Amino acid sequence: MTDKIVVENLYKIFGPTPKDALELIQQGLNKDEIFERTGNTIGVQDASFTIKEGEIFVVMGLSGSGKSTLLRMLNRLIEPTSGSVRIDGHDVTHMSTKELVALRRKDMAMVFQTFALLPHRSVLQNAAFGLEIAGNDKSESEDRALKALDLVGLKANANSFPDELSGGMQQRVGLARALAAEPSVMLMDEAFSALDPLIRTQMQDELLELQEHSERTVVFITHDLNEAMRVGDRIAMMEGGRILQVGTGREILREPANEYVEAFFRDVDITGIFIAGDIAEDATMTFAPDEAADKALKALQDREQPFGYVLAKDRFHGVVSQDSLKHALENNKGGLSDAYLNGRPPLKAQMTLREILEPVANAGYPLPVVGRRQRFYGVISRSTLLEALRKED
Repeated sequence: MTDKIVVENLYKIFGPTPKDALELIQQGLNKDEIFERTGNTIGVQDASFTIKEGEIFVVMGLSGSGKSTLLRMLNRLIEPTSGSVRIDGHDVTHMSTKELVALRRKDMAMVFQTFALLPHRSVLQNAAFGLEIAGNDKSESEDRALKALDLVGLKANANSFPDELSGGMQQRVGLARALAAEPSVMLMDEAFSALDPLIRTQMQDELLELQEHSERTVVFITHDLNEAMRVGDRIAMMEGGRILQVGTGREILREPANEYVEAFFRDVDITGIFIAGDIAEDATMTFAPDEAADKALKALQDREQPFGYVLAKDRFHGVVSQDSLKHALENNKGGLSDAYLNGRPPLKAQMTLREILEPVANAGYPLPVVGRRQRFYGVISRSTLLEALRKED
């Protein structure tokens, strides 16, 4: 995957003499000592990380950890004190005002915790507002906004007004407004935290579904561990302005960088946190879609394997078995697609272990696990799932 955002040695110091604070940081003084001596507050300290194109990168931490400050430095809503932010190889920290405005209008969009909808404008007009401000033609803006509303399931509500919508629907309008600009990067600052738990889960699903169709790079800020684990491809854990660890949820749970991270994750219920993609194992037998049914059957018989998985360039197509292949051949059907099992659908890679307990237990074969665009992660059998639960017990 291509590097989309590269952050190196990024600092933000609030106060009268940031350079003095930087010198004291180099001398090893901590945040509180620096504030006592200089009156400067360290917002972000020496942040370095890389975000891949199409990744949902979650930054999490408690209030005051510096996560929102970090997010706002990515598009220079907050000016960094030092360090660099490169997007597609271009250094944002050295962009002119004109270049920065173009970046914000065309390549980056933000979704905030507050809906910030204009009450006197319709849903469509609210979704198109950013495009109009950017100078786009009104008709074109509304066309693009309508497509964005369709993506978030609100096309039918285009002529409604904000006070006629629920909280979750209002947040969808905010999401559509960001999507209408067709940004390659979306910055989301506690975007779902004001919603009740059920609507919040629905919005998380909405975000993951959107990624299935168009893999934007998303930087997602949250203080909620369950949310971070559910939507994030990787997580950056922050405390006191510093990034303590970056990794997948499973990596952080199994190998926390320090006692603070370990304590933060200590009481996690792994059945609601670990996901299918974490425990999927390689399939024993795989076939290309153009494989002949008789050859696939012989291969399964020779290896004494009851099932095989059909893949094309790491994309899942179907499951075949010795029995289904024999049945297809008996009916003079020689293609693998004629032998696909019509059993349970594939598991989504983002499904939690709790969510996959029932389908895995009742399936007659190891279930395939797929991610965005049907990318094949592997398979999960009953024994695989039981072993994962035992290891994490």
